Amino acid sequence: MSGDTCILIGAGLDCGKRRRGCSMGPEAYRVAGLATTLADLGWHVEDRGDVPGPKAPPPSPAGQVHARAETAEWTRLLAEAARAAMPDGFPIFMGGDHALSLGTVSGVADHAAAQGRPLFVLWLDAHPDIHNPEATASGNLHGTPIGYVTGQLGFDGFPAMTHPVPPKNICFIGLRSVDAPERAAIQSAGMRAIDMRQIDERGIAAPLAEFIEEVRAANGMLHLSLDVDFLDPAIAPAVGTTVPGGATFREAHLAMEMLHDSNLVTSLDLVELNPFLDERGRTASLMVDLTASLFGRRVFDRPTRSFS
Repeated sequence: MSGDTCILIGAGLDCGKRRRGCSMGPEAYRVAGLATTLADLGWHVEDRGDVPGPKAPPPSPAGQVHARAETAEWTRLLAEAARAAMPDGFPIFMGGDHALSLGTVSGVADHAAAQGRPLFVLWLDAHPDIHNPEATASGNLHGTPIGYVTGQLGFDGFPAMTHPVPPKNICFIGLRSVDAPERAAIQSAGMRAIDMRQIDERGIAAPLAEFIEEVRAANGMLHLSLDVDFLDPAIAPAVGTTVPGGATFREAHLAMEMLHDSNLVTSLDLVELNPFLDERGRTASLMVDLTASLFGRRVFDRPTRSFS
C-alpha cells in the first residue's frame, strides 16, 4: 500500500445521529487488538490517540438538523488530522459515526491534490449518505458525507471543501437502503452504485475489480470508508442502522483481499461501530479481521482454532 507505517487515529464522533454509543468505538478497536494485529503483519503502528472533539449534545427535536455546529467542528479537526497523517503513512480513522468522513475525506482530498493525483472513494455501506443538511429528512448528519465531499450546497457553517471529489470517482458497494432523492442524485451525477442485487447476480469481485482498474488507470489514490452496516447484521450486530441482507463474511474478506492486492488504498475509515450494541465484542473483532485482510493477512497466515 502506501508504506510500512500505519497511523491509528481515534475519532469518537457521536453527533452524526441521535443514538449514542459510537464514541466508544476507538477504544473497542484497541481492545480488539487492532494495533497488535497490524504489527504482527509487519507494519509499524503509531497510535496518535483520539482527536479531542466536541461532545455530542442532547438530541435535537424531530425535523431539525442534529448537532450541526458540533459536526462542523469535528469536520475541521478531522480534516486537519488527515492532512497531518497522510504524509507520514497510512491513516486508519477509528470511528465514531459516519459523519467523521466529512472531515477525513476532506483532508485526504487536500493531500491527494497536493500530490497531483485524483482521489477516489470506495463507500462500503448499506446507505449512500448523499444528502445535505437542508434535504435530510432525519436531520442526522451521518447521512451527508458524500454530499459534502462532492461539493453539494447546503453546508453553511462547515469548512469549505477545497478539493471536492468528482462524483464519477465515487463507488458505492453494498447498497440496500436508498431513498428516492438519493437514487435520483446518484443517477444524475453518474456515480457507480453496486447494490446487493447486483452482488447477488454478479458476485462482489467483478464490480470491485472494474472500479479498481479505473482507479489504477487514473493513477488515483483510494480512500476506503467501511461502515459496519455494509455487513449483514447476523454477523455484525453492533450498529444502530441495521439493514438485513448485507455482505457475508466471505464477500467482505474477498473485497479486502482484492483491495490489498491492488496496492491502491491509502487511507481507511472504520465507522458506525457501537460497542453498546455488540455481543461480546464480535463485531469489533470482525472489523479488525477485515482490516487485517486489507493489510495483507492471507488464509494461510491464520491458525485454525481447535475446540476438540
